Amino acid sequence: MQNESEDARKLGERISEILHLPAGLDCVTELWKISPENLDYAGRVDYLAALEKQSGWFNVWLQHAIVVVAGNEPSRVDSMYSGVDDSEREEIATALRMSGSTAQSRIDVARTLMQHLPGATAALAIGDISPAHANVIARESAQLIRQGVLPEVLKLIEDEAVAHAEFHTPAQVANKVRSCIAMFAPEQFEAAAVEEKSARKVSYFPSSNGMATIVAFLPAPDAQTIMLAIDRLASKTNGIAKEKLRNFRKSTGQIDVDNAERFNLTDFSEDLMDPMDAHRADAITAIATMFLETNEDQIMNHGRPVTVNLTIDLPTLLGLAENPGQLSGYGPIPASVARELAADGKWRKFITDPTTGNLLDFGRESYIPPQILRDFLLARDRTCRFPGCRRSGIKGEIDHAIPWEEGGETTPSNLGLLCKRHHQLKTHGGWKLESFADGSCEWTSPLGKKRFVPARPMGDVA
Repeated sequence: MQNESEDARKLGERISEILHLPAGLDCVTELWKISPENLDYAGRVDYLAALEKQSGWFNVWLQHAIVVVAGNEPSRVDSMYSGVDDSEREEIATALRMSGSTAQSRIDVARTLMQHLPGATAALAIGDISPAHANVIARESAQLIRQGVLPEVLKLIEDEAVAHAEFHTPAQVANKVRSCIAMFAPEQFEAAAVEEKSARKVSYFPSSNGMATIVAFLPAPDAQTIMLAIDRLASKTNGIAKEKLRNFRKSTGQIDVDNAERFNLTDFSEDLMDPMDAHRADAITAIATMFLETNEDQIMNHGRPVTVNLTIDLPTLLGLAENPGQLSGYGPIPASVARELAADGKWRKFITDPTTGNLLDFGRESYIPPQILRDFLLARDRTCRFPGCRRSGIKGEIDHAIPWEEGGETTPSNLGLLCKRHHQLKTHGGWKLESFADGSCEWTSPLGKKRFVPARPMGDVA
């Protein structure tokens, strides 16, 4: 027992020594031979830190490989239909099974580190900073570099950021870089504010358990205006809830709501006990709902007004089963929520294959897709059919896999939904698409790499 304790102590000392060595293959090889179970608790913590440190040099290797594939400079094709890095981005995205936007972000970070931030890259390679620290330094510096900042100013900011990273989190390092930019490059800081305003946007991200996240990137005054409106409505909602609880408690001879936090009130509805955060969430939904209920101009790409599209099987609708519904552009939602949405819905019937769950052809054919065919494609594809793309089909375009002018038919087997970017990439960017009767398809990149996209049974997440 004493020998085991002595061995654990020696291993722990060696791990501590490795923590102070530059990251590299020799350290990785030595760590690979050590089992963390043989260390005491302090040694295990050091072992974890040592592994994280080694990830830096591998990350530099990966960044270099990305630049080799994407090129040192953004590619530009002489076509009105092509954007920056169109083909390279999708080659990397499909190879690494990530979205195109994530791939572009990886390319931008890699180019910035490899070409403009040698100090941060060197610190990453030896493990002095983590990949997360390097990423935020690159992202926060990118706009400054595009604006042509003087090299000596950039180096000053880079050195400050790398030094700050030793004892601070990536988020804190990002704030440090922004502060340094405001201090050392005030003209670029002012210009960046103007440029950033043009990039304002609102993004939607599906989450788990029937939830989703909406992120608004706005000028600070606009964001404050929205929060004031949300807070005003949320406060009103919260006041109504409190009044309902107060009246209920008075009618039952119980304590006033102002003292409610001192007691266990598990017998009351969660809706009445929601904190302000929940009321703010309800408020922003109420604001959007009021607009949609009063707005008359609601026609979208596919001939339908703004709607929430839900797919639910008949047994679940009737309460005989508890299968999840499928919310278009999101994925599975609980059966109870699906039935609640369906109660006020307008219905369209489609037939699914009982074995595969795939939507079946309904047997119509037309040069211009009739409304029922558009509805069918929205229900079948749900999102863009490009590998890894999850842009909602509601905002997408209907594509003929075999173009009409080349003999392609307007049928479900030859039609599918593509977002605008991937539609143009197929038409003008050298990507080829083969579509199959069940809704699956296979893409071939300009390099000849094939990527298969399977059909989406109605029970699967798009």
